Amino acid sequence: MNKSERLNDMIRYLNGKEFFNLRDLTDKYRISKSTALRDIEALEQLGMPIYAEHGRYGRYGLLKNRLLSPITFTMDEVYALYFAMLTLKAYESTPFHLSVDQLRDKFESCLSPKQIEQIGIMSKVLQFEMNPHHHESKLLDRILQSIVHESSCTIQYSKNDKDKRYRVQFFKITAKFGQWYAAGVDLATNQYRVFRCDRVTALVEEYTKPPYSLDELLKRSLDLHRSKLSTEFEVEIDERAKDMFYKEHYPSMTIDTKGNRTLVTGFYNPGEEAFIADFFIKFGKQVISVKPEALRERIKDRIEQLLDHYKLDLGQ
Repeated sequence: MNKSERLNDMIRYLNGKEFFNLRDLTDKYRISKSTALRDIEALEQLGMPIYAEHGRYGRYGLLKNRLLSPITFTMDEVYALYFAMLTLKAYESTPFHLSVDQLRDKFESCLSPKQIEQIGIMSKVLQFEMNPHHHESKLLDRILQSIVHESSCTIQYSKNDKDKRYRVQFFKITAKFGQWYAAGVDLATNQYRVFRCDRVTALVEEYTKPPYSLDELLKRSLDLHRSKLSTEFEVEIDERAKDMFYKEHYPSMTIDTKGNRTLVTGFYNPGEEAFIADFFIKFGKQVISVKPEALRERIKDRIEQLLDHYKLDLGQ
C-alpha cells in the first residue's frame, strides 16, 4: 500500500473513532512511529480535524462535529458510482428517502468541470436498459426496517381489488425489472411467500421476539418455499438458450450441463404449475424435452389456450 492509498484508508478508519493513538496506526498499517506522525500531519493538511491531548497517557482526538473528510476517487470509481446511482431511476420508490436527481446534483457538485464533462460523454455512449414502473412502494422503507430489526409485522395486502391481512416476518427484499419484492414467512401457515411491495398498503411492526432469526430465515429460504407436495422437474433446453435462463428464472430452478445436454432442474409447488409452464413457453422451440409428463401436458394446454385466444376475432 503506497502513501496515498494508506492516507485514503486512514481517513475511513479514523472517521469512525473519537480517539486514537500512534499504536493504532503503527499496528494496523505496519509503519514506524515517525511515519505515523508524518501521516497524521498529512491528514491535518487534508482538513481532518485532529487535535492532540498531551500528557502521560497522551492521545489524539477528532472533533465531534466534523464532517466526513474528503475521499479521493479514481475516474473509474467515479464512473462506477455515478452509473450505479442512475440505476435507481428505474424505481418509482427506494428505501433510502432520497431524490435521485438531488443525489446526482450533490454528487456532481463534488466533481471538477472536466470530470463532469467526461461523465456527460460516457452517459451518451454507455446505456443501462431499465424497465421503469409507476407502482409506488410507499412502505418499502418500513419493510426494510422490520427486516433489520428482525421483527414480525401485520400487513394489509391488496391484490385483484381485494384486501387481505397477513402476519409475516420479512427477511429479504429484491429488485427485479424495476419492481420491488419482499420475501417472508406467513406466520399463520409457516409458508414462504413473496409480496409485491407496492401492494402492501398498511404495516404495523411488532416489537416482540419473532419466531425466527434473520440468519435462520436466509439459510432456510428455499426449504421454506418448498412444499411437501412439490413436484420435481427436468427440462432440457438448447445450449444457446442459456442466456434466456440467466436473464430471468425462479429461485427454485438451477441450470447445469451434463455431457452435451443443458438441463434446467428444480421443483414447483401445487398451484404453481401455470407459472412454470408459462416460463418454459418463452423458450419456444429451444425446449428439447420435458419431465414429468404432467408438466409437458400443462405446457401444451397453455399453448392451446393461447392459440384459442388468437383464433378469436379480437376486438372485431
